[in-house]
Amino acid sequence: MPQTTTGEADRRAEGDAEPSRRPAARLLARVRRTRRVVWLALLVAASAVGVQYVLLTPPLYFDPHYVWLAARRWPDVPLDQWPFYEVPHQVTRIGLVLPARLVMTVLGDGQAAYFTVAALGGVAFFTGTYLVVRALFGDVAGLASAALLLVHPFFTLTNPYGHEITWSTGVVLPDMPGAGLFALGMAALIVASRRAGRVQTRWLIVAGLLMASAFLVREFLAFLFLAIPAYLALLRIPWRRNITVGVPMLGVLIFNLVHNLIVWGSPLAGLSSAATHGGKSRDYVTRELAARSFLRAMHDWHPLGTIFIVALALTIVGWAVTRDRRLALVLVWFATLAVPLTVCAGVLDPNDIKLRAWLVRYWFAVMPALLAGGFGSLILLYRTIPRAWTARLRLRVAAPALAVALAAAYTVAAVQAVPGLPRDKAWGELRGHLAANDADIDLIVTDRRLAQTLVFYTKDVWGDRTWHGEIRDWPHYSPQIPRTAYEGPMLYTRWRGMESQIGYGWSPSPAEGWQLMWKSSDGVLQLWNPPR
Repeated sequence: MPQTTTGEADRRAEGDAEPSRRPAARLLARVRRTRRVVWLALLVAASAVGVQYVLLTPPLYFDPHYVWLAARRWPDVPLDQWPFYEVPHQVTRIGLVLPARLVMTVLGDGQAAYFTVAALGGVAFFTGTYLVVRALFGDVAGLASAALLLVHPFFTLTNPYGHEITWSTGVVLPDMPGAGLFALGMAALIVASRRAGRVQTRWLIVAGLLMASAFLVREFLAFLFLAIPAYLALLRIPWRRNITVGVPMLGVLIFNLVHNLIVWGSPLAGLSSAATHGGKSRDYVTRELAARSFLRAMHDWHPLGTIFIVALALTIVGWAVTRDRRLALVLVWFATLAVPLTVCAGVLDPNDIKLRAWLVRYWFAVMPALLAGGFGSLILLYRTIPRAWTARLRLRVAAPALAVALAAAYTVAAVQAVPGLPRDKAWGELRGHLAANDADIDLIVTDRRLAQTLVFYTKDVWGDRTWHGEIRDWPHYSPQIPRTAYEGPMLYTRWRGMESQIGYGWSPSPAEGWQLMWKSSDGVLQLWNPPR
């Protein structure tokens, strides 16, 4: 038999081991080749999902519920039937309805699918903020902007069973995904300004597709399209490239029109429902109040909203001093949306409100711009100080310490309210109680808001039915509790935040013969047997 030398045996052993090392080596090489921006974007996206899980807002009622109903029934969504005729502007937003339908097809129509759709919107918004701010002023500003938003009360205090400010993180509504898609489109536009030839063309096409998709989610974001020629001019992209951006946007519009024609019989169904939305507001509105909509939205709901007012002021000062085109871009972005929002909030006619611009979520689409302007102005103003000045040397030492101190104070102030939120703990306990008593409880009566959320908790997270009883509801604004309330066990909660109480403050009382049969461990939800 042929003899094998020790050296040959070693080389053969190494050759046998090489294939087993190749996958790991390839993976490591791929990790090294991946650009830092990708990893940081993934970090922001994971943080967005993590924050949503910490909050775990229950599936909410009214607008999110009707979007969910429309997605479940698509393409059979009759706009002339209840409840769709009450909110056609919600259910014709195919940029939200179609993704929800797709996720339902994969995950079922339960809480898991709802969480996923809401998470996709959050990922688009927070990642879009990071990418657009990074594209303008670098990674530090981008990460700081995303982190500021992730823990801001506007995006954490969303649960009406606790302390509600706005509906945002964890909620299936158009504001966050629409704002996120537009921010991603602006990031692509900025990247395109630094490229040439076919690479620039590809980025401009991506920008057009993302911006147009934002319109499919939130109609009034179309106002931002009016300034696209100005965006390109400020970014020094040739004028003819407006066509490159416009063609994919036209393609998305055609898709929207064709879809609407097939599903609703009118290509303008979405635009019509958006245009007819509005009227006299439930809130007190004057022209002066409408004109201050931005200031009211940022200041009145939570003190930390003042950060965005300060960011706008910094941007104006920064542009006045430096005349930097990036700050001009930010100001055009803000003004292009702020003017029509304010006008439609009652400046023209306080009795015909098209957009309630004093609500925080109507301004989500300009928050990335404001943070870019705020952080960018600080960076640019610092650079205007001559290098030889002692002040700049002192700032170089003091600024990091000051930034850390401010960030720590802000984070503490923003996060301290979160542990007190009820999450969906009470609802999860109710799901278990109903499943365990499926044979004994065959009817629940409740306020319509609670009834719509309850639908999710009569199933497991994947949408499989665990309780087979009937739900009867009544409008929460009824001045008196209807006879329906006495037909079976009543699900009751004391509403927090902006929500009005059931029957103008009525609550079941043992003195009136009501008997408490179950309540959640945190006391948020209660089941009461009616008087006999």
